[in-house]
Amino acid sequence: MPKHHRSNALFRIRFHGRGGQGVKTASRILGQAFFLAGYEVQDAPRYGAERRGATIFAYVRASHDSIYERGIIRRPDLVVVADETLVEIPAAGVLQGVTKTTVVLIHSKLTAEDWIKRYTPLEKVVILHPVKTRRQELHLDSAACAGAAACLAGVITRDHLQRAIEEEFVGQKGSLVQANLTQALDAYNQMALDSGLVIAGSGDQGTTPASPDWIDLPFEAADISAPTIHAALTSTQVTTGLWRTLRPVVDENICRRCGLCSSYCPEGVISLDDQGIPVIDYVHCKGCLVCVVECPAHAIHAHPEPVPEGEQT
Repeated sequence: MPKHHRSNALFRIRFHGRGGQGVKTASRILGQAFFLAGYEVQDAPRYGAERRGATIFAYVRASHDSIYERGIIRRPDLVVVADETLVEIPAAGVLQGVTKTTVVLIHSKLTAEDWIKRYTPLEKVVILHPVKTRRQELHLDSAACAGAAACLAGVITRDHLQRAIEEEFVGQKGSLVQANLTQALDAYNQMALDSGLVIAGSGDQGTTPASPDWIDLPFEAADISAPTIHAALTSTQVTTGLWRTLRPVVDENICRRCGLCSSYCPEGVISLDDQGIPVIDYVHCKGCLVCVVECPAHAIHAHPEPVPEGEQT
């Protein structure tokens, strides 16, 4: 056990990812590993819009004492980023509460130096390099994130991690369990030099609750009263639901015709025409804006949803 860990210190760990990447599973694996190591544990996910590609958070707290904190972890000791594209999206809140003592683990092909140069708040960055595997070896990056986080905590052994994964995937096919186990233990080994880097309790929340982030919504004038529904099926502009407030728009003059946006789109709604220009199916686009972040030429921009004719005020 690293000497800087107090016996009654509280680990505060925050996971960030997108729906479908197994962030909830990663937090459950890490929480179970902490429990097997003799800790009191909390682990809980937090959803926005429950859809593939949407941002998702998960929180893990672990301590030898009873845990009375609840809710959002505002000042984490460790931030685990399963999808590096989220760092560049302010609304995802990846860097919220990050201090000089916070360890930030990023699943990325870039180096730690690259991330530190990009973002001033980052000082203690650890990179979890993606591992290439055969397609038939079904695995989840979530297992790798959990394995790396377990090693960085410095109080979880490989045996604790292995048992946690076996319990998480109990009843699943042996090949699936083994693939996740291999992924997690490889990530655990990859973090060996930084084992115990996370300082438990460094992100102390304090005794005064943080003020809420208020959002002021302007009152929209109505003829008689509001809110009111004038007719059925009033959401034809957003066929997939009401969550899309921004839509990606391609600037054909800048587009390099590389096709990366089509490859990265989690819903597969971007196709390429005969000239290689991206064509976006807005009927099924959910507005996750992954294409905006991934476009190397910055040819895709986020634009507010247009207001239907006759509804302008």
